[in-house]
Amino acid sequence: MSRRWWILATTLVAVGCDRDPRLTSVPSEPPAPAPDISSTPDRDRPIHAPLTQAPEVPVRIYREHPAHVIVDLEVTEVEREIAPGVRYMFWTFGGQVPGKFIRVRQGDEVELHLKNHPSSKLPHNIDLHAVSGPGGGAGATFTAPGHESTFTFRALNPGLYVYHCATAPVPMHVANGMYGLILVEPPGGLPPVDREFYVMQSEVYTQGAYHDQGLQAFSLEKGIDEKPTYVVFNGGEGKLAGDNALRARTGEKVRIYFGNGGPNLASNFHVIGEIFDRVYTEGGSRWQENVQTTVVPTGGAVIVDFTVDVPGTYALVDHALFRAFNKGAVGELRVEGMNNKSAFSDRQSDRTYTPERVVAEAPPTDPAFDRTHEAGKTTYTTICAACHQPNGQGVHGTFPPLAGSDYLASSSKEKLIGHVLDGLQGPVTVLGETYNGVMPPMGHLRDHEIADVLTYVRAAWGNKLDAVTPADVARVRSQQASVP
Repeated sequence: MSRRWWILATTLVAVGCDRDPRLTSVPSEPPAPAPDISSTPDRDRPIHAPLTQAPEVPVRIYREHPAHVIVDLEVTEVEREIAPGVRYMFWTFGGQVPGKFIRVRQGDEVELHLKNHPSSKLPHNIDLHAVSGPGGGAGATFTAPGHESTFTFRALNPGLYVYHCATAPVPMHVANGMYGLILVEPPGGLPPVDREFYVMQSEVYTQGAYHDQGLQAFSLEKGIDEKPTYVVFNGGEGKLAGDNALRARTGEKVRIYFGNGGPNLASNFHVIGEIFDRVYTEGGSRWQENVQTTVVPTGGAVIVDFTVDVPGTYALVDHALFRAFNKGAVGELRVEGMNNKSAFSDRQSDRTYTPERVVAEAPPTDPAFDRTHEAGKTTYTTICAACHQPNGQGVHGTFPPLAGSDYLASSSKEKLIGHVLDGLQGPVTVLGETYNGVMPPMGHLRDHEIADVLTYVRAAWGNKLDAVTPADVARVRSQQASVP
């Protein structure tokens, strides 16, 4: 042994022997290993990401390590319905609007294949806001019809991100439906919930007016002026209403992954009758608690968690309310289960006084009435149900009931048509209770739409009144127009 190594060895021994044994600590538990987000994924064992159409969400990821994940997205240009009888040529990621939901884990190496269907008329690409790199992948994925492009990125940052087409003219491609969400889960995932849903808001700019029938063309002028014909959830009116409503049970924790495709308007996302327990603002890692309405910028996203305590129908709206009630930005969450009287009592008294209730006529029974009834039900569900409720019971003290309504029974057709055309402001008494709110005018609806919805309301929920015809509506509209 050299002299230098002998001195070093004896010094270390001396230091160890000189230590006070009372100061020797018991070895503690080793710290938990940091989450694995940087190890090299096994490219020989790739995972094909399961993708879902809105409102479904892929199952959470339980992997404890990054993987090589393959994402297959197909671009198709397809004709879809915006509203009953109104069709539009959408450009899509996966055949529906919004595009398919992508779910990966932080640290994953994502190999994305963009396939542009041969029937497409235009090239397309994809800009993923989850990508750290030029254009979010747009330049690497510029894909002509009948071609497939591939690029790879590392999912470095957790969060909920928008993706969209970025082919010129970009606003037109986005307005035509080319947007979706990608979730990059942190290691271990988000706190578990019982239900997860995927919802995106967007605008549609048509050359025709609201509810003009038939195939509608894109209006560049309306887009530039930021005056959408429709503002909708998941690509169209009624996509989250009626049979398409989101569903949960009392006591369950619900999570909504909500994005805003735009291309112009910020969203003011609100669920009527609920308070968000947690809001992951703009899709990031930090959250706020006990939030009523959250603003979601164009090209942004948010994650909201809440617990449903009381059964019933909850309206999802853009709280810029003309968008909800006049342009289509409304959906439904239907909750079933045991009632919770300690949280919400519902109406506790109903003092009815109707000394001169009108005996109504029975509705017609011809086949045309059945078609009118269904069309009226669709309009009611889309526009009216958020206030008056799907069962026509209204909201105590706020929106008057239509079910068994003495006000409906005693009002002429002309008066009710006027309410729909011009709106109604000021006190009205229904079933002994006074309501003093504002009903917005719906004069933008066509004559047959107003006739259909009034016919439906006058014949539903125990009401037994005769039908309203488009000619009735046209007559009242004409009389109003002739008044100076």
